[in-house]
Amino acid sequence: MSSLLGTMDIAKQALHLNQTQIGVTGNNIANVDTPGYSRRKVMVEETFPLNTAPGQIGTGVNATEVVRIFDEFIETQYLDKLSEQERWGTLHTHLTDVEGLFNENQAGRLNDALAQFFKDWQDLSLWPNDANVRSALLGNSQTLINTIGILAEDLDGLASRIDEVIADDVDEVNHLLEQIAGLNKKIQTSQKPGVQANVSLDERDLKIRELAGKLDIHCIDKGGGNLTITTGSGQTLVDGEACFTLDFKGPQITTILTEGSTFDTDGQVYFSGSSSYEYTIEVVNDGDVDGSPPAMFRVSLDGGQTWLTNEDGTTKTFEARSHGNRIRLPQGELELWFGTNSDMTGVPANALATGDSFVLVPKNGVYWHAGDSLTENITSQIAVNGQASTSRITGGSIGGNLAFRDNAVGRYQERLRALVKGLVWEVNAIHSQGHGLTPLVRATGTFEVTSQTTALGTPGSGLAFAEKLQPGNLSVSVHNNTTGENVVSVLDFDPSSTATDNFDPAVHSLEDIRDAFNAIDGLSAVINDNKLQLQADSGYSFSFGSDSSGLLAGLGINTYFQGENASSLALNPAVKTHLDHLNAGQMNALGFMDPGSNVTAQDIAALQYTGISFATFSSSTSNQTLQDYYTALVTTIGADTARSKFNFTYQQSLAHDLEIRQDSVSAVNLDEEMSNLIKFQQSYSAAAKLITTANQMLDTLLGMKQ
Repeated sequence: MSSLLGTMDIAKQALHLNQTQIGVTGNNIANVDTPGYSRRKVMVEETFPLNTAPGQIGTGVNATEVVRIFDEFIETQYLDKLSEQERWGTLHTHLTDVEGLFNENQAGRLNDALAQFFKDWQDLSLWPNDANVRSALLGNSQTLINTIGILAEDLDGLASRIDEVIADDVDEVNHLLEQIAGLNKKIQTSQKPGVQANVSLDERDLKIRELAGKLDIHCIDKGGGNLTITTGSGQTLVDGEACFTLDFKGPQITTILTEGSTFDTDGQVYFSGSSSYEYTIEVVNDGDVDGSPPAMFRVSLDGGQTWLTNEDGTTKTFEARSHGNRIRLPQGELELWFGTNSDMTGVPANALATGDSFVLVPKNGVYWHAGDSLTENITSQIAVNGQASTSRITGGSIGGNLAFRDNAVGRYQERLRALVKGLVWEVNAIHSQGHGLTPLVRATGTFEVTSQTTALGTPGSGLAFAEKLQPGNLSVSVHNNTTGENVVSVLDFDPSSTATDNFDPAVHSLEDIRDAFNAIDGLSAVINDNKLQLQADSGYSFSFGSDSSGLLAGLGINTYFQGENASSLALNPAVKTHLDHLNAGQMNALGFMDPGSNVTAQDIAALQYTGISFATFSSSTSNQTLQDYYTALVTTIGADTARSKFNFTYQQSLAHDLEIRQDSVSAVNLDEEMSNLIKFQQSYSAAAKLITTANQMLDTLLGMKQ
């Protein structure tokens, strides 16, 4: 009789088990379309057997737990590919927009404007005295300026909008980190042996996928709620129930002093302007700011992997100067100086020590926070070889947006600046040595210095084209309007010497230039707003001739353009308001303008087919015409767009394959679930039949006593 009761107990357990399995199967079917749902499975085990004379006899079955089917190994690979997919997808979307901006297949684009600009100079060489030709040149030059300006504004606008997108992504990441940490706590609390927090685990994995779409991450799951998530470069984002935060904030300065340095007790570094690069400043020769000699430093744009060099390949060094002698840093629009903690215009009392370094981030960046005491810059950074720094964010939409803003748009802006500087310098260098239809009575420089006493050819002068100046001289003809006499002179920087002392960019300052001009009879020179201004004495006028030093173009005197970048590019007001001051010819050896002279117009027109040197940090030095250089930029944008599309498609394919593999393991298969449902239903019926049979046997046994 006891064995019959045991049989009924086995049947009862089977009923309960199959009820559970049918319920789990039904839940799987119900959640077939639920995002992030992993199918469930009932884990079963045989109960303890009974030892009998024939041998062990089973006592039934138990459902131990309901588990979710999920492959952690596949998921880890999928998260990596998902981050890469989002990075390249984001890049491709934005680069497609840029490609549209530089679509040269449409009329009125920059290449057309450049071609028209040179054609107008060719026309001027044919009709140098024609006012209509001169007016057409000025009008089309303004069109060229506007076209460049629109391109630059559009690129700036894209970068600004990307900042807004990144800020939103960072906020979303912080929200996801809070949710994941909360789910870790919930899992830790609710999960125990035999009870899996399957719903919370599914929800957490779904959040982790969302997080991987934002940035590259690594997950370390030690079971339950003990999950750690780090960035791809190792910064902890979630550690169990604790979470850390990211911040998207503006320009920053980090000071890293060598042991024993006391500079920061009274001094710090300052900068103004913006750039897509990060600048690492490292002191290589100790000394005082503005000292004799001053401390010297070198500059890196890729975190110290490489350092800026001179044309001969030696490391380029800069003098440590205060605000009055601030340094213009290359590859951007950045000025740097050292001041006191309380006054940016002051001079620090303590010296800089060799090895002292400063990291300038003149842009918005992503920072990782671990409490109030630790902040780390994790903004994407690209080395000179094009490789992304592995200590920073590289993946996800944040990585893609940062790469687009700094590496893509940043490079395009850099090359557009190089194009503008090349155009301005080459045209101005020729025009400044030319002669208009009438001589000048006044000439005002369009380029300013930051220090009037610093050698013009050094970075401390702040002159936009300081590096273009060469040792040499220039000729100026002073014309007596009453007598008709012309006196041709050159600048002499040491009138006490019998020999002419020529200009030296490493020695002579703007004040020296002023004094040299003042030594010429009939001319007076003053410095106004850090720009040189020349004025003919009453009854006199003047003209310029050859200039081997580049001083006229460097100071913006007798030039065609003003400005050094797309935002400041404009026609020189002296030319814009006086057609006669548009230089088509040159003065002769006697200081007069030959009637019909067209040498200047011819030389500028010839620039269309003249190779000039272009150098940027992100690309090697090249010698190309202006139009060829711009065409190369357009080609680069097209190649970048195609590359991003290929990488996106490739990473998307890999991610999709891994997702399919994960789904083959964890997703609900309706055919399989329906098959299981039939199987469990039949098992349930069999268990019920077993109870009926055991009951009949028990009734028979009891009836034998009557």
